Amino acid sequence: MAGNTATYLIQGAAILGGDPADLLVRDGIIAEIGHGLSADGATVIDAAGLVALPGMVDVHTHLREPGREDAETVETGTRAAALGGYTAVHAMANSTPVADTAGVVEQVYTLGQAAGWVDVRPVGAVTVGLAGEQLAELGAMADSRARVRMFSDDGICVHDPVLMRRALEYVKAFDGVVAQHAQEPRLTAGAQMNEGDVSAVLGLTGWPAVAEESIIARDVLLAQHVGSRLHVCHVSTAGSVEIIRWAKERGIDVTAEVTPHHLLLTDDLVRSYDPVFKVNPPLRTDADVQALRAGLADRTIDVVGTDHAPHPSEHKECEWAQAAMGMTGLETALSVVQHAMIETGLMTWADFARVTSTAAAKIGRLADQGRPLEAGEPANFILVDPAARWTVDPFKMATMGRNSPFKGRELPGKVVATFFRGHATVLDGALNTPHPDAAATPAGAA
Repeated sequence: MAGNTATYLIQGAAILGGDPADLLVRDGIIAEIGHGLSADGATVIDAAGLVALPGMVDVHTHLREPGREDAETVETGTRAAALGGYTAVHAMANSTPVADTAGVVEQVYTLGQAAGWVDVRPVGAVTVGLAGEQLAELGAMADSRARVRMFSDDGICVHDPVLMRRALEYVKAFDGVVAQHAQEPRLTAGAQMNEGDVSAVLGLTGWPAVAEESIIARDVLLAQHVGSRLHVCHVSTAGSVEIIRWAKERGIDVTAEVTPHHLLLTDDLVRSYDPVFKVNPPLRTDADVQALRAGLADRTIDVVGTDHAPHPSEHKECEWAQAAMGMTGLETALSVVQHAMIETGLMTWADFARVTSTAAAKIGRLADQGRPLEAGEPANFILVDPAARWTVDPFKMATMGRNSPFKGRELPGKVVATFFRGHATVLDGALNTPHPDAAATPAGAA
């Protein structure tokens, strides 16, 4: 029960970047918000100059466990998440074995509860073994203790339109959503980077924008046809933004995410041949970056999802063609979004809360996450120092992955404290302790 958590009095935090106020946290909830609050025995935190925001929710995290504990574990990944300001993450299904049964998703769910740093919501595979041939146990995963509501073969596209239609129809029964990795496989065979001027100069096989856009176009029409929810993973091109905008204007129930790295980095970085910049989908052009930023600002793109993808060093410290695709992101996401969206004037901190927390919780159907910072609400929130500056050092991060594309960059903003169900998992910018009784607390899916 949450009664084992301490009482905290946070003084003078700017709520969503607005007016300062005090927050009293007791028994896992925000007990009171006001001015000049006091509470006997409370741990007092001076939050002057800090911004209070809802705990971040990641719709797209790779925790690698079970099976790839050499890359990440639920324990290490959720520690990284807490340090990054997250109070909930959705763990993608491409583990070993694949999370395509009730047994595997329950294992991931149990590991998350035992760790106690954040809520871990398993994502179930759409197809058995991610093979794209037959539907996985969608209903069994939805009815399991993990109460799965998001399904994805992320890393592999559900390219068969008949199978995709069936999945969209099936998840309607329990208000689920299919999260599609939009990549037409025949257009990307052997692809190494974005298809464009840079790939032509470097002689690397190009990955055309239309490979992503054609799948999104197909799937929004399928979602409209069956009246189901579709979520588009890691949107990376200007054309994809336009297709999603078109779909939303017609009332199609589609949501979309963009990664922090696609909001900032371009394919010009591939000229270095440093495999840290190899990712799926690939880094695109500056024109795409600007379109993605505009799409996030105008609500065409709903959320920021990290696509946190840690790899062992040997899978990245090799020649480009042999290197694994993926980047870490949990501990840098807040800073990158602040840099790309807030410091450019495209968004406010209130907007930030929407795209990193509120909308993400709604997509994943997490009842206790992404809630307003109001009295009576679950105490899942963070304190951020927007004036802080720090230089990214992957070897000082909690994640086991060292493959951060932001290595050596100075970024703005720092998470000072993370409160998960009323317990401070992070204090003074460092890990504190996990929730004292998280293993006995339901994860709160709607």
